[in-house]
Amino acid sequence: MGLGKRFISGGEEVLEEVITIYGEKLLRYATAILCDYQEAEDIVQDSFIAAYENRKGFDGENLSAWLYKITYNLSLNQLKKRRILYYSEIHKKEVVKEKDQGLSDEILRALGKLKPKERALLYGRIMEEQSYEELSELTGVSPSTLRKRYQRVKDKLAKEINNEYDRKGFKYE
Repeated sequence: MGLGKRFISGGEEVLEEVITIYGEKLLRYATAILCDYQEAEDIVQDSFIAAYENRKGFDGENLSAWLYKITYNLSLNQLKKRRILYYSEIHKKEVVKEKDQGLSDEILRALGKLKPKERALLYGRIMEEQSYEELSELTGVSPSTLRKRYQRVKDKLAKEINNEYDRKGFKYE
């Protein structure tokens, strides 16, 4: 029996297994959306609690997609609570780096200038290697629209990165 099916009827031992498998991935995902490591930790914890409490309504088919969707929705709800969905407010917010994420300060600042949904799209495509169909399930946006958005977001990020590096006197290609 697969992990998704075991999760539906399982107890805390299956929940621990799910946390072990998906915890770090969801934490990176939530951090990419929220730009705040501590807040992302809370969201991921809430995601696992929500998944566990609502596991009877889960079909058992794609546990990963279901967990990402819960994390995505809770992250966006958190942003609404913080009232930072507007570009200008996100622009002012610094990325909180608790752990080394392997990205330069310039790239993190450039990412911080993107909207949360844009960061989520980039993260899903690049870091998680999700298909447009998988991302469509997650966001409710058609795959063809996501393809167009992805290209625009990549171009926007490249421009922001170049702006960051231009301030230091060199160009990022």
